[in-house]
This record gives sequence, structure tokens and C-alpha cells, in this order.
Amino acid sequence: MAKDTAPATDTRQTWRIDDGRQTLVLAATHARLPQVVYWGETLPLNEDLDAVAAAHALDVTGGMLDENPDLSICPEAVRTFPGQPGLIIRDSDGTPMLPKFCYDSEEVTDTSLTLHFTDTENTLHYTASFVSDAHARIITTQATLEADRPVHLHWFAAPVLPAPQFADEMIDVSGRWCGEFQLNRTPWSPGMRYRENRTGRTGHEHFPGLIIPCRGATNTQGQAYAFHYGWSGGHKMIAEELPDGRRQIQFGHAARMETNATTKFQTAPLYVVYSRDGLNGCATAFQRHLRDRILVPANDRPRPVHYNCWEAVYFDHKLPVLKDIAERAASLGAERFVLDDGWFGQRDDDTTSLSDWEVDPRKYPDGLGPLIDHVHGLDMSFGIWFEPEMINENSDLHRAHPDWALGSEDQTLGRQQKALNMALPEVRDFIYDRMAAILTQYPIDYIKWDHNRVLPMPDADQTRGSYALLDRLRADFPAVEIESCASGGGRIDFGILKRTQRVWLSDSNDALERLKMQHNAALFLPMTVTGSHVGPRKCHTSGRVLDISFRAWVAAQRHMGFEMDPRELDEHEETVLREVTSWWKHNRDWLLQADILRLDSADPAVIAEQQNNEDLGRFVVFAGKADTSAQIAPRPLRLTRLDSDAMYEITLINRENASVLSRGNSVLKEGPVTLSGNYLMSNGLTLPWSFPQTMWVLEGKKL
Repeated sequence: MAKDTAPATDTRQTWRIDDGRQTLVLAATHARLPQVVYWGETLPLNEDLDAVAAAHALDVTGGMLDENPDLSICPEAVRTFPGQPGLIIRDSDGTPMLPKFCYDSEEVTDTSLTLHFTDTENTLHYTASFVSDAHARIITTQATLEADRPVHLHWFAAPVLPAPQFADEMIDVSGRWCGEFQLNRTPWSPGMRYRENRTGRTGHEHFPGLIIPCRGATNTQGQAYAFHYGWSGGHKMIAEELPDGRRQIQFGHAARMETNATTKFQTAPLYVVYSRDGLNGCATAFQRHLRDRILVPANDRPRPVHYNCWEAVYFDHKLPVLKDIAERAASLGAERFVLDDGWFGQRDDDTTSLSDWEVDPRKYPDGLGPLIDHVHGLDMSFGIWFEPEMINENSDLHRAHPDWALGSEDQTLGRQQKALNMALPEVRDFIYDRMAAILTQYPIDYIKWDHNRVLPMPDADQTRGSYALLDRLRADFPAVEIESCASGGGRIDFGILKRTQRVWLSDSNDALERLKMQHNAALFLPMTVTGSHVGPRKCHTSGRVLDISFRAWVAAQRHMGFEMDPRELDEHEETVLREVTSWWKHNRDWLLQADILRLDSADPAVIAEQQNNEDLGRFVVFAGKADTSAQIAPRPLRLTRLDSDAMYEITLINRENASVLSRGNSVLKEGPVTLSGNYLMSNGLTLPWSFPQTMWVLEGKKL
């Protein structure tokens, strides 16, 4: 960090934040809140920041104010700012307040900048922090508001940043159950794009992220800016173009989520990225920062091949059947067995027993010990399903404490259940005691932590209560790994991933759908946290029937697992699944540290990615064909981020999958080929012909 500050109110103050790829310059006049006057490519260390601030200023013409109001890090309505303010607040008696902050103090280090401002009239204090990560090339920002008496908060944005002028559109992420991580492109225009998730969890509907590509940017080239708000309770996003053409991006908790007046409010961290090499620059920054800075591993063991029994047995738990399934899963290469919903209370369907976290003696008369011993005897670890934040009306706990349920008595149920009020310490204590009893009695290594309904109303205290329970369990059982699942991908964000080690991207095990979801989720998520399972031959959520090779290779793109009844597999399917699983195990150590790079495919039917480990000079390319191509012969697929002058040996490792209709003498079908990085990035590889719903997998090694 560098600064050039002066406390006098009639002079300019400037600061800069660098991470080796991007520079953020803030400037303020008259001791006001600063505005971002530059964000982009790294500036020289001797850049004159006063000159940068002066060059940033807009001209004034007819019909305008005599001076353009600052687009500050917390735009203030009282300073005639014409757009959406960064703070909307009321006093203890409900009177609307119009804060006006002035410079107070600062702390500056090599990697962080913290600025303090005070509104003396309203006795409010505002703090903005910026922390750079030179490893991931990411800047983390956060804002805090403090008052000397309880006040009511309506809206509070994390530090506000400008959007680039050379952008024509923005990309945000929507979705639904079994259809997460769908990208939407919205053109910039005067006015505001307002997106808000009020479901009380991160949500399938509105992932808290935004990418702004500059004109001409693709996956692999051009400039792009990206944002992610690390909060699990629902967010609000404003992307606004002001009448003068300036653009602002605001992220914060969903409006009116703070239901109680208090003296301190804090936004979640807002992670911001500038990239000069397209969307992949944003993606790798998020992937690395999450993997290497946020994630807290539960142990130092390699990521195990995962087996989940849900789509094999659902609620029908029979010990001999589960033992048989575990044996088959282990023989296919599984290293972890997860017992899903149905092991507790009187849980024969989804109408009963949530919150009654005691083993069902009808299904397990001797407890879980016999199953766990059997699983351990197969050299697999054991995991179990919980849905701790939820309660059925038909449960012992609801009959004893109906007041512990969140929301009104006549609320609409979701999956026949209500949410527990996680803001109540007695609720958290009860859940903790029940879960701790299971984790203490049995050698359990893994929890699938589910969250199968939206909340009856948004409430930030609910999210903070869930975080507190997770933090307590993680502190007392640090070796237990936790997966975040919320009807699939309904709670995926950097806030929940501070407390968990894996996410379940979607309840859909349809490999074709997951191919697209995984491709888009890689804009934010690394391989190591992204669970992907080989589903049944006929997908339970789409009805689609897909070949075992395609299903297996799609799962091998991420943290691999199985979620089907292995008794349905024929000899050929077992062989293919063992081979792909063995490949994943042999490569997982370097793949888990690789960058996932989305490739720009000349054929829109092909969804392709390259997983690069730059230190080892290795990569793998997954080229999935999602649809029928418009042309007969495949178009070349350009690779990315290789050494132009180096030579690479390329091997098509699943060439035996070639169809009889692939009749030509493609060199990749004959064996390895050696080509330069320049050729691979400029011309690209021409793959053999293939059917839709198939995958080519290529390994690359730098010579």
C-alpha cells in the first residue's frame, strides 16, 4: 500500500492498493469519503496519484451541478448524489438520517488499507477496509458502521466501486433447483439493474456474483472485472448507470435484513478482481483465493472418491442392503461412504422427524456401529447426513417447542418443514448437543449439511446463528469435514466456505446438465470444493439416459464421487467406472491445485475447459459435446496459458471411445503428438469426430 495524504480539509488525499496485477486508486477532497478514481492494470509505483485524481474528473456543462458529486465508496444522498445511496438508516425513534462522513484516521500496511470516517452531527462512524492478496490477485473489501445508540439499518453497501466505461454488458448468475449457475447477459443502459435475493439463503436464484467484461473480452482474452459477495443469507446488488454516464456497483445484505436496532453493522466481505486475460483471469483469482486463503481443510488426507447412497435407497434403509452397496462402491474405487437422509427418528419420508437427531432403532437396532465398522473394514471413511437448521411439525422437538420454529404458525411449508430460529442460543445449544452426541459416539469423518427450504422471511440473525453453530462444531470436531448442500446448490458462497470444505453443486446428477453447470461455476469455484458424482444410468431428475463414459468423465472434472445404485451396473459399466476413477486418483494431487480455465470453443456445441498446473507443466483438457454440431468436421479447439516456445506432448487418453463413424486417420487417435505452445494456442487442436453427449479427454505435458 502507498499513500499521499494530508489532513487539511482543502487538500486532496490519495491512496493506492496493489496486488501485482491490479491497482486501485482512491482519492478524496475536503476530507470527504474517497472515490475510486482508477481501477485496472497495475500502475507504475511512481505514478502521480494527484494527477490520476485530476484526470479522473468529469467536465461540467449546461443542466448540471457546478461540480459532479463524488461517486464515493459509500455514496451519500446529502451530498446531492443523483444515484442510489450506499447507506439508508433511521435513528432510534425512526427518523430518517442523512449521514455526512468526514476523514478521521487510517491504518496502512504493505497489504492493507483501513480508512475511518466520522459523522459528528449524527455520531456515526464508518470504516472501509481493503486487503490485497498477491497470490490470487484479488482485493477483499468490507465496510463497518458504528453508532453511539441503537439505530435501524435499511441498506448498507460494501465499499462501492465503479464499473468500466468500455463495457457493453454485465454477466450475473441465476438458476433454479437442478439448474444452477446459469449465466445472464444484460446490456448496460441508463438507470439501474437491481437484483435481490430475499430467500434467506444464498439461493439457486441469484448467486452473489457479477462479471463485467469489457468490449471484446472472451474466456481467454480481454479485460474483465468481477465481484463476489461472501454472505450466505441473501444479498442485494445494484448496477447503476448515472445520468452523467458513470457507473457504480453496490453489494450488500438484502435490504431490511437487520430486524433489530443495534449499534454496529458490518457488511460481508466483497471480493473484487480485475483481469487482463478475460473471464479466466477473474476465475483463477476466485479459485485460488478460495482454495488457498479461505478454505480450512479438515485434515491433510487426499480428497477421497465419494459415495453417497441417496439415489440408491432414499429413505429405505436396510443394513444388509447398505453393506452390499458399500462393498460394491469400494470395489469401484470409492474411499468414503455417506449415509444420507433416513437414519434418524421415524424418518420414512420427508414429513417427519427433522430435529430428532437420534438413530432410528427400527432400522438400526444396534445403532450405526455395525454399518460404520463394515464401511471401515472396506477401507472407506464414513459420513452422515444432517439438516440441522430445519424442523418438521411432526417431530418430538416441535411438539415440545413450537416456539423454536422461525415464522408464523400458518406459514407455507417447504418440503413439509419449517426452519428453526437460529438466532436463539437455546436452539443452537440443542442442535449442537444432538449432533455432538452422534459425532462423539461414532467415528464419523464427514457431514453432509443440508438446507432444504427457503426461510419464511430474510433475517441476518438467522445466518449469523447458523455460522455460530458451524463454528462451534468445527472448533470441537476439527477433523470432521462438512459439505454445504441446500437442495443442491442453494448455499454456495465464500461465507459458508469459510466453515465447510465442499459444496454440492446441484441435486441434478444428469451429466449433460452438470457439464454446463460446472463450466459456469468454475468462474468462482475450484475443483477441490466442487462435488460431482456419477449418477444412475437413467437420471432421477431429468429422465435422460447417458453413457457411463460421459457420466464418469464429467464427474472426474471435479471432486469425483458416485451417487447411484451400483447393483444396476453391468460388467462394461463397472470396467469404465473403475478406469476413470483410477485415472482421477492418480492425478488428483496435481489437479486439486490446478487452475480451471474455460476455453473459447469455435463450435458452440462443445463445452471445453483446460485444467492447468503451471508449476508442473501439466494440463488436462475436457472437451464435452453437449449438442449436435452445425458442421460436419470438428473445428480446432484453442488452448490457453501455455509457454509459446515450449513443446508439449498431447495424448488423447480415451481414444478407444471413438465411434465407428469417426473413420479418418486423426493423429490423436494413433498416439501422442508433440506441438508447440504457440501452435496449440494460435491454431488449436482438431479433435476426432464424436457424437453428442460424449467427452474427449486430453493430457498435456511440457517437454
